[in-house]
Amino acid sequence: MKHRYLEITYRRGKAIAAYLYLPRQRGAKSVRTEDAGHGLRVDYDADGNAMGIEVTAPGQVAIDSVNSVLERLGATPIRDDEWAPLRAA
Repeated sequence: MKHRYLEITYRRGKAIAAYLYLPRQRGAKSVRTEDAGHGLRVDYDADGNAMGIEVTAPGQVAIDSVNSVLERLGATPIRDDEWAPLRAA
């Protein structure tokens, strides 16, 4: 996958989780998950590359928290338009 994207899971019309997929090699599998605080968890592949960020509490996670994790991972910050679907949820 070359581009990141945000996937939101709903139950009864309410967002219950989200996942920010990060660019990764085809066929990469998650082998380790790290708690990043503030309702965020980061999945890593066998080579230690970040694969995605799980948002476990979508209604309580701020874009600044996600951007702090992305900065730590060396990734570009998430733009407002990327985060807008979750904000609207």
